[in-house]
Amino acid sequence: MTEQPLNWNSNNLTHGWQRGVTAFFWGLGFKPEDFDKPQIGIGTPLLDGNICNVHAHELAQLIAQGCKDAGLIGFPFGVSPVSDNITQGNIGGAASLCSRNIMANGAEMICTSHCYDALIGLHHCDKNGPAFAMALARTNYPGLIVNGGSIMPGCHKGHSTSILDVYDAAAKEKQGTMSYEESEQIIRTACPGAGGCGIAASFNTWGIALEAMGLSLPDTSSMPAIETGKREECLRVGKAVRRLLEMNLRPRDIITKASLTNAMTAICAIGGSTNGVLHILAVAREAGVDFTLRDVQAIGRRTPVLCNFAPRGRGTMVDLHRLGGTTMLLRHIMKTGLLDGSCITVTGKTLAENLADAPEVPFPNELIAPIAAPFKEFADIQVCFGNIAPDGVVFKVSSLDEPKFRGKAICFHDSKGVSDAAAEGRIRPGHIVVIRGCGPVALGMPEMHVASAALAVPELYGKVALLSDTRVSGVSGGAVGVHCSPEAAVGGPIAAVQDGDDIEFDLLAGTIHVHADLDSRPRTIPAVSHPFGYLADFAATVTQAHQGCVPRWVADRK
Repeated sequence: MTEQPLNWNSNNLTHGWQRGVTAFFWGLGFKPEDFDKPQIGIGTPLLDGNICNVHAHELAQLIAQGCKDAGLIGFPFGVSPVSDNITQGNIGGAASLCSRNIMANGAEMICTSHCYDALIGLHHCDKNGPAFAMALARTNYPGLIVNGGSIMPGCHKGHSTSILDVYDAAAKEKQGTMSYEESEQIIRTACPGAGGCGIAASFNTWGIALEAMGLSLPDTSSMPAIETGKREECLRVGKAVRRLLEMNLRPRDIITKASLTNAMTAICAIGGSTNGVLHILAVAREAGVDFTLRDVQAIGRRTPVLCNFAPRGRGTMVDLHRLGGTTMLLRHIMKTGLLDGSCITVTGKTLAENLADAPEVPFPNELIAPIAAPFKEFADIQVCFGNIAPDGVVFKVSSLDEPKFRGKAICFHDSKGVSDAAAEGRIRPGHIVVIRGCGPVALGMPEMHVASAALAVPELYGKVALLSDTRVSGVSGGAVGVHCSPEAAVGGPIAAVQDGDDIEFDLLAGTIHVHADLDSRPRTIPAVSHPFGYLADFAATVTQAHQGCVPRWVADRK
């Protein structure tokens, strides 16, 4: 145990030179003994207009109660989340990635200015958890991240449904392969209540990654939002944070190259979201760890796909919970030899110790494959470099039979253009759909899931690919190459691609090439004009995707 007082930071206020500030603590109802108790910031993504976050306040109050029971004082505070689903395909989608950096800044600002002794972050929607991981890495304050839990599945004609079915139904209706009435039935019933998207989209990808990285307590990611167990878990968090303070165990003790490798391996093994790559790169930059797309590339090549979560299959986190939870899954992945069990975690124990008593995977089941018979020998996520993406492009390919593809470019500037072209039959098998001018500097890097959903219809699925300098949702399937770096708005080669250009990629070779002299073409970069202040501020400071889209001062920090 450390000799450092548990209130190592807050005592600068409660017993500091500026005695007058204690008036506010007396006004909060402090008793004399409370001035010696550690103060804990509880980062709460408040957004009652989003089912992912609607229960955030409730869980934050339970965590505060658990802190009180552990002899700590928990103070919930709000940050600025954005719903990735409600804003999908609209101008509000530009706020999604921006919100991650804003929430990280907000958590840093509150915890450092109020001299909190630790930070607890609540992960309810795609960017919440990554933001708090960035704040923990940046401040190096003791702390952890609690998962708000997944939504329960919906039901349509006796079959479970999820957010994936919502987008698929909307695309099929637009293209005339499903009636409006049936698509409306699916849309109205697929999201029945509180909780984050239940498939291996960005929310759950990051939840599992946080457990593999060691920043979350065991099984927090697999406990559904509405379960009594989620409330019981929140009441236990204070005790875990007290132990972190007693051990003086800090985020940068936990976030290492080995633990980031564990997290990326888990993402690959579950068939997770490409957004997880962006966030791991960001956390690495914040923690000062040398972890790059080259590392991601190596991990993707050697990691088999062991899970059949949607969107590659039909499985949900509720299915994982019923089978045995995230610790069961991570113990299974560890049997591949690809996870480093010696990494320390927020329990104060190693990853291997956390997983030692986890149950074995019950076979047969439809969600998790045996080690000897994976769903795929290499990850759906692969990284390529080439003349269109000198700093890299991140692929997620679950629809192609072969890890190679060659096609003709057809270029767009937004997802609606792709959706309209697909509905009109202008996108055909053999096309590589290029969307550019939507990267971090240009437009905040919004998700183009409406575009990828339009390409997921039977006549195009597995027969076309998408390539972009922006992002897609973790709900997206098919063959997508995103985060193309550098982006078009800063003069990246993707700006020079023209309709009809021959493009090919080889995922396992890690190459992508446009069969044209892109350097000889003029690149007319349209002037960027941001419609909102937050977007302009983000663009003024953000780095490119291969650096995790962190602020430049973070990437340049020695």
